[in-house]
Amino acid sequence: MSNTHSEVLAASMVVPGHILFQEVAGNAALLNLDTETYFGLDEVGTRMWQAMEQAPSIGDAAAALTAVYDAPLETLQNDIAQLVLDLQKNGLVGLSA
Repeated sequence: MSNTHSEVLAASMVVPGHILFQEVAGNAALLNLDTETYFGLDEVGTRMWQAMEQAPSIGDAAAALTAVYDAPLETLQNDIAQLVLDLQKNGLVGLSA
């Protein structure tokens, strides 16, 4: 499954039930209980995850992050879309239209 950045930005993040998310000191750990795969997020990745959980779409999450980070919207959109694609490749999230 190969999504483009624009497809990712239009979708919302879906976290499967077998994924655990735990924030620790600004960073986060994701654990896939089915495969026992661990994935770590730094402070920025954790903030992106939290924004995606709250926003109606991933693109909306990127827009919300412009209030937090001094970066152009296009840069945040590219970064958040790439994060989602990496998480999806590792079976940690899905996308919903």
